[in-house]
Amino acid sequence: MPRSGEPRPRALAEVVRLPRRSPLYPELARALAAAGRLHALRSDLEPVPVRATATTRQSGCYRSREGDPVDLRVSRLHGRVALSFLHELGHLVDHQHGWELGPELRARAVVPSRAPAGSGRSRRRYFDSPREVWARAYAQTVLARSGDPALLAELASLQAAGDAFVWPERDFAPLAHAVEDVLGRLLAVAA
Repeated sequence: MPRSGEPRPRALAEVVRLPRRSPLYPELARALAAAGRLHALRSDLEPVPVRATATTRQSGCYRSREGDPVDLRVSRLHGRVALSFLHELGHLVDHQHGWELGPELRARAVVPSRAPAGSGRSRRRYFDSPREVWARAYAQTVLARSGDPALLAELASLQAAGDAFVWPERDFAPLAHAVEDVLGRLLAVAA
């Protein structure tokens, strides 16, 4: 994405461009509003597009090229649109901070592994990597702190199903506090 001007504090709604004509728009807008209530982002980016896809291979994807974001993709065929979008938004936020947020989060909290049972070593290493842990913890924190009944219901449903992309509530509380600490630092930097 092109950049313009000096980096400045910006609302997340100014940093990403949602697909207004997509049937996913209401759910994406609800999730973006929840994230926007938690933090801003210091950025000089032009709005990064969010694209709805029909892939069954992955629920979402954050793409960048030569150090700049290209887009965030969210599949409409998976049952976790808000979580997937927020996960990819977490990657964007981390990328804009030099991929330092995952290691910072790990320094602040013990992170229980959520790698699926029977995962091979490389899959477990990927799933438990600082970048992936940050993105999952960020997404779950936004859902948990949203105050939005639909987003809270989605999180509760994923937790009840034992979804590997979220932690059970009892394991997540300390991690959520660590994410909020990191986001608090971002707010201080963005101001």
